[in-house]
Amino acid sequence: MSTDSESQDPAERKSAIVTRHEQAAEEVLPGHRELFIGGEWVSSASGETFETTDPTTGETLAEVQAGGEADVDRAVEAAWNAYEGTYSGLSTAERQAMLESIADTVDEYSEEFARLESLDNGKPISEARIDMALVADHFRYFAGIARAHEGRTVETDDSRHVQTLREPYGVVGQIIPWNFPLLMAAWKLGPALAAGNTVVLKPAEETPLTVLKLMELTEDVIPDGVVNVVTGFGPEAGAPLAEHPDIRKLAFTGSTEIGREVMKGAADNITDLTLELGGKSPLVVFPDADLERAVETTITAIFFNTGECCCAGSRLFVHEDVKDDFLDELAAAAEELTVDDPLLEATDLGPKVTAEQVERTMSYIEEAEQAGAAFVTGGSQPDDEALSDGCFVAPTLIEDIDHDSRAVQEEIFGPVQEVFTWSDYDEMIELANDVDYGLAAGVLTEDLTKAHQAVRDIEAGNVWVNTYNDFPAGQPFGGYKQSGMGRETAQEAVEHYTQTKTANISLR
Repeated sequence: MSTDSESQDPAERKSAIVTRHEQAAEEVLPGHRELFIGGEWVSSASGETFETTDPTTGETLAEVQAGGEADVDRAVEAAWNAYEGTYSGLSTAERQAMLESIADTVDEYSEEFARLESLDNGKPISEARIDMALVADHFRYFAGIARAHEGRTVETDDSRHVQTLREPYGVVGQIIPWNFPLLMAAWKLGPALAAGNTVVLKPAEETPLTVLKLMELTEDVIPDGVVNVVTGFGPEAGAPLAEHPDIRKLAFTGSTEIGREVMKGAADNITDLTLELGGKSPLVVFPDADLERAVETTITAIFFNTGECCCAGSRLFVHEDVKDDFLDELAAAAEELTVDDPLLEATDLGPKVTAEQVERTMSYIEEAEQAGAAFVTGGSQPDDEALSDGCFVAPTLIEDIDHDSRAVQEEIFGPVQEVFTWSDYDEMIELANDVDYGLAAGVLTEDLTKAHQAVRDIEAGNVWVNTYNDFPAGQPFGGYKQSGMGRETAQEAVEHYTQTKTANISLR
């Protein structure tokens, strides 16, 4: 692990980081930090607010409205008024044009969005730029799907005509996580709006700012009430949204633990659900894998977004024939990663999103250490005074750990990977599948037959081969087992935001 400008005085570097972030905040913060309901910026009914914090400096970024149940009620009413008054009457061509305009806006202000995401979330600016390109691309993808989404004719006999129609639910609720704040919003807004629904969206309380900026920049593009944003905390704003009787469809991305609560909240109203939940994904290295490429892919699999990815390849299975060489190269590559201010171009890992998340990650690391696990590298927070006020954790590789241990079975959601050695394929597959999750997996091999076999044998909704964390628009994404239900980022997502109506017309 390295830090940028290590030769500089730590106090000077810390001061420079704070100044850089203060200047960036002045330039990119949204002018509105209120709730966005019915096309208007309004205060919460309670008048309460909360602070969102810069995880790099520990300083407050902005004060945001703390919405509650009354605000969710207002937003749902506004969404229904918009649906019944204007949006349900728009043609698919008009919905397509709206989504394309949103994409154009994201492109135009992509650098501002990226910098704001780095400030609010802590992700490196280089990765935030990738996110913004994907945000625009997904809005454009769903703009195209809006024109291509169709029902079908069912062949029966000459006595009847049977056809299906795909109709929107009306008003849908969406709850967004903090690890990819604007991208996850695009994954949900795109298909919901393309299908003809109006939306009430709750961003994560840790990272509400890029969604607010998106609404600020597109309020002249999106008809009033079509997208409503209620910022606030889960119990006060998220739960009332999940439990609301007038929400016809609900989409949630977050932990499996909270996903269960969302399901319970939706149960009384039999609200349809799309859930993208936790993961503990295996990454399998075969003995014939290209060493250099495999190491590079493994670094991406676990350390992208500082490991705060639900699909992170956090369990690494390396064949015994290549284990020593591979692990030496992997450790060296991990130690060369730059952990520093996310606004710096050279930074590879920024801070975790909050001090609470640091504490959670370190608790798993400490538990593994107490159980006798060995640390190939990392296992601590950076020893860098310039970063002492931030939420940083060093890239960590752990071996000699029991696969049944809590650190292996549960989602750490940080830059921590457990390493296992395998020789027997069937035994490796059994371990790879021996978790409650099934969101993603990776396979590294030059043998196409082995790749196809592993793809079939691993229980996961998304399996990458010789790549990882690749999310082109149109590729369905979602999980098996306790990693959720439904699919996002593809045409299937639009289907999840519509209902099938069948018309059976007698011809005699």
